[in-house]
This record gives sequence, C-alpha cells and structure tokens, in this order.
Amino acid sequence: MPTRAALLTGRNHHVSSNGVITDAATGYEGYTGVIPRSCGTVGEVLRQNGYMTAWIGKNHNTPAWETSAAGPFDRWANGLGFDYFYGFNSGASNQWNPVLVENRNLVPKSNEPNYHLTEDLADKAIAWSRKVTSISPDAPFFLYVAPGANHAPHHAPQEWIDKFKGQYDGGWDKYREDTFARQKQLGVIPADAKLTERCEGLPAWETLNAEQKKIYARMMEVFAGFAAHVDYHMGRIVDSVRAMPGGDNTIFIYIAGDNGASAEGGLEGSLNENLYFNGYPERWEDALKHIDELGGPKWANHFPAQWAHAMNTPFQWTKQVASHFGGTRNPMVISWPAKMKDRGVVRNQFLHTIDLVPTLYDAIGITPPEMLNGAKQKPLDGISFLKSIIDKDTSEVRKTQYFELGANRAIYHDGWVAASRISAPWLPSSAVATPLTAKWELYHIDKDFSQADNVAAKYPNKVMELDAMFWREAEKYNVLPLDWRTIERLNAERQGRPSLAGKKNKHVYYTGQVGLPEGACPPVLNKSFTITAELEIPEKGAEGIVITQGGLTGGYGLYMRDGKAHFVYNLLAMDLFTITSDPLPKGKVTLMVDFAYAGKPGEFGKGAFVTILVNGQKAGEGKLPRTIPNKFALGEGLDIGTDLGSAVDSTYKVPFTFTGKVEKVTFDLK
Repeated sequence: MPTRAALLTGRNHHVSSNGVITDAATGYEGYTGVIPRSCGTVGEVLRQNGYMTAWIGKNHNTPAWETSAAGPFDRWANGLGFDYFYGFNSGASNQWNPVLVENRNLVPKSNEPNYHLTEDLADKAIAWSRKVTSISPDAPFFLYVAPGANHAPHHAPQEWIDKFKGQYDGGWDKYREDTFARQKQLGVIPADAKLTERCEGLPAWETLNAEQKKIYARMMEVFAGFAAHVDYHMGRIVDSVRAMPGGDNTIFIYIAGDNGASAEGGLEGSLNENLYFNGYPERWEDALKHIDELGGPKWANHFPAQWAHAMNTPFQWTKQVASHFGGTRNPMVISWPAKMKDRGVVRNQFLHTIDLVPTLYDAIGITPPEMLNGAKQKPLDGISFLKSIIDKDTSEVRKTQYFELGANRAIYHDGWVAASRISAPWLPSSAVATPLTAKWELYHIDKDFSQADNVAAKYPNKVMELDAMFWREAEKYNVLPLDWRTIERLNAERQGRPSLAGKKNKHVYYTGQVGLPEGACPPVLNKSFTITAELEIPEKGAEGIVITQGGLTGGYGLYMRDGKAHFVYNLLAMDLFTITSDPLPKGKVTLMVDFAYAGKPGEFGKGAFVTILVNGQKAGEGKLPRTIPNKFALGEGLDIGTDLGSAVDSTYKVPFTFTGKVEKVTFDLK
C-alpha cells in the first residue's frame, strides 16, 4: 500500500514507486507498485546497524506478479531488510482461513478449531521477540506488526462481537455526535473543533426502515468486535515486550486506522468485499438473510460507507479520499518510558507517515546511508520530530505536504490545506469531476482542526497559491500523470502488468502446486479456455479437489464426489453454479472442462457455456449467465489436489484433498 511504502522508506509514496496498491499498478514511474532499490527500508538500514528485524502480518508491497513460490524474492519482506516474516502477501486476508507464508514457505492450514489470524500474528510476534532476545540479549530488535484488522473482511470471534450488542442501535449520526463529545472531553481534539456535516450522498440514519437499521447496527457490532479483538492482541505484544529486559527503553509506535475507515462496503453494506472490486453492487436485503453469520467464516462482510464515515469522526470522507482528513488522518500513540519527559499528553503538530523513519534514525543515532547495497539512495522526504517526543517541543517540523490517491488530492502548507475531490469510494465507477474541473476547497487548519469550514471563496489568492504549489510538488515527486480510473485498473491483463504466466497459451501444473497467487495464474478471466486433468482413480473410487482457484469471495473449482466430477463457479458469493458429470470410470481418466466464453474481445463479465468431457466423451454441460470480470478472490490463489484457503463451494470442507492421484493439470487458453 502507498502508506506502507512511505512508512517503511521515509519517502513520499510516489517516490517509493508505490503511488497505488500493486493490484492497480500502471507503468508510470510513480505508480509501478515496486519499491526501488534507491529507497531502502528502515528494516534494511537497521539490520545493517546491528538490529534483529521482523515483519509480522500484512505485506502488500511485493508486486503481485512476484508473490509466487518462483519469486524473485528480493522484494519479499526478507528481501526488504527483515530477517523474519510471517504473514500474507496480499491486500486482504480471510481471518479464519488465511493463506500465509513464513519467510518464503507456505504455512500449512491450522488444525486449531477456533483459529483466528490476529491471535496467530500476536503469538508469532511475541515468540520471535522473546526468542531472539534470549539468544542475543545485547542486540536490539525492530518489530513491525501489521495485522489484517480492521481491513475487510470483518471477521471476529463471536464472543467479541457480542460484547457490543445493542451499542449501535442509535445509528451513525448519533454515534458521530457521541464520539465528537467524547473526543472533546478526552482532549484529543481542540475544544473549538467543529463536527463536519454528513458527507454528500450518505443517507441519514432516520431515513432507514427498521430492517435496515437492524442489519447495519449488526454490521457495526461486528466491526467493533474486530477492532477490540485486535487491540487486545496488540496489547499482548506490548505487554510482552515491556516485560523483557530493556522494555522501558523500547520505543512503541501504534498507528490506528486503515487510511481512514473503508467505505468499500458501498451504501448498503456487503456480504462480500470482492463485489466492490468487480464493480457489483449489493443489496442490504441479502445481508439481512445472513445477519447471524456476519463475522464468521461463511462471508467476507464489510459495513456500509456511512459507518466508515462515522469511524472518521470528526472529519469528512473516508479511505481513498486523500483530499480530506477522513482519508488520511489517523491517531498515533508513542511510548518511550526511558526517555519521554511528557506523558499522557496530546500533540497536534502536522506530521506525515514519512516522518517516522527519520525520527527513528534520530532516536537511535543513525545517519541515513547515501549508498545501500550498492544503490545510491534517494534523500529522505521525512523530517524528524524526535524533540516533540522527548523534549516537550510542540513546534511544527513539517511545512508542506501533498496527498494524492486516484486523483483525489490535497496540499498542506503552513497551516492551510487545499483539497480537491473527484470521486466517492462508494461509487467506484463514477467520478464526479476530473482534476481539471474539480474545484479546490480551502481550510485553515490552524483554526479549523476538522476541515469543517470551506473558505475558498473568501481567500481566492490562497487557493491559487496552493494550486500552483500542488502541481510543483506533483512534478517533483512523480505524481503525474493523474489517473482517476478505478475498477478497470484492477484487471492485471487489461493494464498489461507483468505476469509469470506471460503470453503463453498452455500451462501445466502438478500435485503440490498450492497457493499460486492470482498474479502468477493463467489469465482466464473474460476468455475461453480448457482445463485437462490426468487422473488415476482407484477401484474404491475417489473424492476431493482436482483444481480450484479462489475461495468464498469468488472463483471456480473442479472436484470429485459420489463418483462424479463437479465443476463449480462461485460468482462473487452472489450465485453458485454447479455442473455435474456422469459417473466416472476407474483407473486412468482424462477429465476435461471446456469453458466457452460468450463475450467478444473487450467485453467483460459475460456468460459462458461449460462442457465436461471424460476420456473425450461429453459427460455434462451447463450455462453460466455471468462471469467474474476483474478479480477472482481476495488473497487466495490456485491449488492442485487440495484447497489451501477457503472453500469455493461451501458443500465441501477444506482442505478436501483428492484421494486418488492427480498426474497433472493443463490449461489451454483460447
């Protein structure tokens, strides 16, 4: 993610070439999704200065086309300066059935019946820090933990969800008001701050009917349980490190947020976040049918945008809207007992994520290297704010900072912010303007903490000044050209992003190939193809997965059960289509699926006709009215002979390993 690249390198996110998530990368210099060698990470610098380093949790900074077992591995977490990695190489992860790697190796599925990813990550972080400190007590360590929470899917243990039962029945408008009052009472926002108005296009709670209120309140209970659960387990890590020798002289930095809460659940909430990334809307009535299953392993649920906006109180807008603080401003807590003179206080200086790396270097006494592993380093864009931590210094260190994501943009300078928004994330396929037609809003942050009063009309010269400054910064930091396309950029083949599958029309896989990420899979979306499996079926018969790609959020699979072959197509959890063959013979069997796409070149998500052939003879057929246009699944790939992640079809239980023998599986793309 852009913020993660800035966090790890101390450079602006376009400079570190990660101006977008890798899933939406283009060929332009600031948007490749690749961290260049000229932007060495804090992990690598600290490692070369004697630190033991670990990265636990989410890694979304390895290009999608480099996340397979074939590598290359120099941009995996281990190649970015971290001695140890345990987590997932994707933008999102199922919390109940994650696809994980430890360093370079896939992690076997847990047999723990109550497994949850957050607890697992905390356990690994505690175990690693204790182990390396015991082995090398004189060596310092750097531990970076990036949990999957509170990113969707919102998955939480039932007992944590139940803690919040009934607490959100008053709705998002009341919640914003109550939160705002608490923030003032606690002193975390200025006493003269104003509560911004509900964002344009978001409905008031009182306009909803009783059933809508019921499902939306439940979705928020799930989110709250998820948040409380991760806070508890991150607290376990803090407590463990504090208890070790040198705990008081350890710097703890805790950033809470997902670039502002996510509005990708749309206006009606979602049972499946992957619908958003494929441009499909969802109806609240569908979620209501499964209200008691939300947060569990059956769904990849996400609350509606209105709750995301409420989570960003007192600001406007949400994640993806980098023009406003609702999409950029997050609370950060810092603790350093051995050095901090001022504790339990709030600092309101304007800082940016890029300022963390130089602050750490300053605290440790490290000079940023000019050369690192043979590569000349770009200068750090961040500025140390160490004095604010240890000397009670409240002076501003950052004078200017630009923001941009999907052409939603802003520029901060000397207490003023100019903001220009072209789209809303709950309308992913429609921009309300272009960068050339969108108007600038202007906020005097020194007097208006929450961006409540747009004073652009009052200070036109200030708007012109900041407009010119944005374009200068954009040119300097590789922000240009601005690109406001959304959903269409998620299709790797359409964008021409690299793929290990290349331009080949034939791909052969063998048993043991599991967890092949989508960026390395045969590109079968929106086209015709055949899958040919060479099987050996014992006399007693066989069952289990032959091949599957994706999981509960979308995908397809071919498996055997009851002596027959079943081809299933999971259309983003909205529909499940199953085509079943005649009984299969025993012995060596050639099982083929012919997938005839009905759309023309350039048409996306059209239907298909599927034929199953056994030893060359037609054994079953069926029609798919629609197919997936952009992305099969979130964080799950292709498996042969078993199912590593979640089930693409809920009628079987993972891993559903094939009890016969899969000799090989061949894809032929047409």
